[in-house]
Amino acid sequence: MAVYLTSIAGSASIGVYSLATDKFVIIPKAVPLKKAQRTADWLKAKLIHTSIAGSVLVGALACANSNGILLPHSIKEEEYAAIKASFEGNITVMETKKTAYGNLVLANDHGAVVDPRFKPPEISKISETLCVDAVPAEIAGLPYVGSLAVATNKGVLAHPLLSEEEKKVLESVFKVPVDVGTINCGIPYVGTGLIANSYAAVAGSLTTGPEMFIIGNALDVVQEVDTA
Repeated sequence: MAVYLTSIAGSASIGVYSLATDKFVIIPKAVPLKKAQRTADWLKAKLIHTSIAGSVLVGALACANSNGILLPHSIKEEEYAAIKASFEGNITVMETKKTAYGNLVLANDHGAVVDPRFKPPEISKISETLCVDAVPAEIAGLPYVGSLAVATNKGVLAHPLLSEEEKKVLESVFKVPVDVGTINCGIPYVGTGLIANSYAAVAGSLTTGPEMFIIGNALDVVQEVDTA
């Protein structure tokens, strides 16, 4: 288990472009297959090499855990087919005006927190898809929970301005320890520059040694120097 560094499309904001669960990793086709597969190998997960809604912003548009995946209504047929061919869990296309589910939902295999502005039927659909309880919550007083933290089945790393009350909610929902930190040399929006699962974490290429140390401690993985 390790913390690795990489970039996607020349950007250190890898959490915007990709997502990871214990079972699979989605990386856009704009990333060369060899590099995408290497990232999947680090995370010991199956690679799904596809765009979402014709966009490379996979991590912003989709959210998933080992049980299910939430996709925007703008998903294309061939993209849906690529995901379905590699994942046997629940796949739900959310028929709402919202599209950035990766920014609006934060999940592991124990629970999920969602943007408080979701309506009850939408929260029920999220819960049903991911097979966990979904709880409206904020992180650092902000509703974009998916961009503000990363949750795995071993730990949560969240925005450094996370309040004690918010921390208690996250610990209750995700049933793992919660810590705070930054990525990419001080960026507090952790979800934009980090993907992780139970086996490893992959951070943006600008992430510093001290940040990697905090990521490793929070998510119970070990710092490495391998990069791609």
